[in-house]
Amino acid sequence: MALTREQLAQRVAQEFQDGYYVNLGIGIPTLAANYIPDDVQVMLQSENGLLGMGPFPLDEEVDADLINAGKQTVTMITGASLFSSAESFAMIRGGHVDLTVLGAFEVDCQGNIASYMIPGKLIKGMGGAMDLVAGADNIIVTMTHASKSGQSKLLAECTLPLTGKGCIDRVLTDLAFLDIADGKFILRERAPGVTVEEIIGLTDGELIVPDNVPEMVF
Repeated sequence: MALTREQLAQRVAQEFQDGYYVNLGIGIPTLAANYIPDDVQVMLQSENGLLGMGPFPLDEEVDADLINAGKQTVTMITGASLFSSAESFAMIRGGHVDLTVLGAFEVDCQGNIASYMIPGKLIKGMGGAMDLVAGADNIIVTMTHASKSGQSKLLAECTLPLTGKGCIDRVLTDLAFLDIADGKFILRERAPGVTVEEIIGLTDGELIVPDNVPEMVF
């Protein structure tokens, strides 16, 4: 069974390591703030100028002036700080973010990502993604494995305009967790109840399948 948005966020949050500075992109990645393991301390960074972002607020905690890059209201943890977006992008461009989690429209087996434009459709635009893919060495893409029409989003070559080239080495989809190496996708985990055959059928890029592919654990 395909993962829900919340399950995707929960699984990607398991990749957070104690002491990490983490940037969460718009969409599914922002949900990961609600699933940080209790024994892990991370500082969430938002490119609009916030370091130390907490989980989404309860109704009585909402502060309309405190938002993330997607304009959603957020909270701040103890020790958080606010600053200009120029300083925020200096952190990103300077390589001071340990992990970035981004959404995408397409990823290919060369590690290319397309995340900001679908010709003919109104999309929010590039945002900080171009800086994030250039300034971070550790990026996880979270996305659905296929479009609503059943077309694979894990391709041999991206068809949409690229956000970055050769910068992605891990992809978490609603069906699987995959590495990218040597021009191939490598299947590492599968969603509970999803078969290897289903994943193969919905992956257009070359896919390496190890002898044992465990189910994800939540």
